Amino acid sequence: MKETATDATRASFMRLKEYLGSQIIGQNGLVESLLVALLSEGHLLIEGPPGLAKTRAIKALAEGLECDFQRVQFTPDMLPADLTGSDIYRPEEGSFRFQRGPLFHNLILADEINRAPAKVQSALLEAMSEHQISVGLATYELPGLFLVMATQNPIEHEGTYPLPEAQLDRFMLNVLIDYPDRATTRLIMDLARREALVGRQLETPACSMPQETVFSARREALGLTLAPSVADYIAALIDATHRPESYGGKLKEWLRWGASPRGAIAIERGARALAWLDGRDYVSPEDVQAIAPNALRHRLLLDYTAEARGIGASECVQELLLRVPAP
Repeated sequence: MKETATDATRASFMRLKEYLGSQIIGQNGLVESLLVALLSEGHLLIEGPPGLAKTRAIKALAEGLECDFQRVQFTPDMLPADLTGSDIYRPEEGSFRFQRGPLFHNLILADEINRAPAKVQSALLEAMSEHQISVGLATYELPGLFLVMATQNPIEHEGTYPLPEAQLDRFMLNVLIDYPDRATTRLIMDLARREALVGRQLETPACSMPQETVFSARREALGLTLAPSVADYIAALIDATHRPESYGGKLKEWLRWGASPRGAIAIERGARALAWLDGRDYVSPEDVQAIAPNALRHRLLLDYTAEARGIGASECVQELLLRVPAP
């Protein structure tokens, strides 16, 4: 049977997934989230302890794609120009020329984003939501393939600036990662030893995926069938965060503020990506349920009483999925 363009595109993504899995051991959820964000034109907020391959993950993704990568360490003394770039005076020309900052790369690792002050976070917010940055009176377009993976360290809180809800809402997914088990730690040790022997950090893939393949996959994912009942299910999940009293359970006493329409868009786009990666031409309720925790947990504001009882956003999303009937 002749291979179709869709089959070839999906095969390229499967090779990329296999490569990422070989380089990021024990973090299958992170690998899948990276591919979902890539397919959905979304951005990731990763939360987890240090040393769990967050930097390695985005570098490996850059190795697997025909694109460039930039890591930015966020600090309290950072300025917006450190991200966007600035106008530099050229005395030999007698004029100013714009010098581009790190945001003009395809893949950005915003390391410890909550250590930067509000003005820096605002500059990143414009880049994430508008695909552009503004310096003075000029506006500059960012690359067509542009993905931000920001990290937060849940251990340290001193000297940090909590992300405002408006910026959290710009992240498509909030992914929580944790320490690997003992067997996985042994595999990581073996991989680190093999890399040390050959004197390199990451194994280079046999070939890198062209950016046009990513754009084709995005168009194919958007063309998948989304049944009206599944679309209504997504809308009902968001509605339950606004009117929890209509859905029963503990939602009313837990929720103080619900998800915006961006939450519905994130769930839909993420569910489409999961269905496409699974080789299906339709989106199922299971796809919606699989993506909902990462798409909603950072968009829900819990009541003080829920926080006092130790109830987290993840528990709230699980209650949401339990109370809203699936088609």
